Formats: sequence, C-alpha cells, structure tokens
Amino acid sequence: MSAKDFEEQYKKEFRDMDLTSEEDKEDLKIDEMQKTNKGRVFEQAAGGRVVLCGANAYEQKYYFNPVFKEIPESIKKELNIISVLFTQEAGGIFTIVFEEDGGISIETNADEEDITYDEITAGLLVSEVRRKRQDLFEALGLYYRIYVLHENPADILGSEDE
Repeated sequence: MSAKDFEEQYKKEFRDMDLTSEEDKEDLKIDEMQKTNKGRVFEQAAGGRVVLCGANAYEQKYYFNPVFKEIPESIKKELNIISVLFTQEAGGIFTIVFEEDGGISIETNADEEDITYDEITAGLLVSEVRRKRQDLFEALGLYYRIYVLHENPADILGSEDE
C-alpha cells in the first residue's frame, strides 16, 4: 500500500464514522498504543525529554504518549498521519519530542542493519514536515509550556512579541 493510498483510506474511515457519543470516541484507539515495551523504547530514545508521539517502521506501530490525552482529537489524528506517512516513505523510527524548554524536535533514526533507510530522504522529509506544519508545532510548544511546565501565558506571549 502506498503512502497516498494509506492516507486516502485513513481519511475515508474517519469521514464515514459518526463520533457523536462518548462511547464511540472511546472505541477509537487508532492514535494510542498501550504502554508497552515498545512505548518505553520511544521514551528511552528521547534521552530524558518527553516523547509526544512516534512511529516505528520495523514494528509497524504508532505510539502516542497518553500523558497528552487532552490534546484535541483532530491534532492527534494529524500527528498520527504525519508519523505513519513519514515511516512509510523513509522507513526507520520517527519521533516528535518536547524539549525541556518546550520546543519541539523531530527526529528520525534507523537500525544499523537497515540498508533500505535513506538518511537524505529522511532529512528532506523532516524539513518538509517542519515547514508545512510549523503552526501546529508552535501551538504544541505553547500547549506544553502552559499545561505541562505551568508557565504564565502572559509571560510567554509577552516575550514572543518583543
């Protein structure tokens, strides 16, 4: 299945679903992998920073950190699509990580034995994702600084205007 086919199928499934009741929303678990050893691998790879989400082409798994369950569903789905499409295109492991200061890092790496992983393609894709989703990542950074680091919103917004 190509990346384009996957994205079309994904959008079709969500467009056809009627998520009006809370029970229906609870049944939708596509964007959250239970906390397993695979999820811990993403956290260990972050070096003490906080992993927001990640996808692993080798395991064909997507991980969304349940700590951030309050993030709106539409953003969770967008992060899911970004992560999965990235690993389908470039392979390897893709993670979106919150830095200690609230900034967002996008990282990709591969197993040493993986001869199909292309570092150049992965680097270009990371640049493209950063450029196309800049507003999303800025908003997520603000969310992290306000709700996790408990910074004063007035101070954050005031420092950005200067």
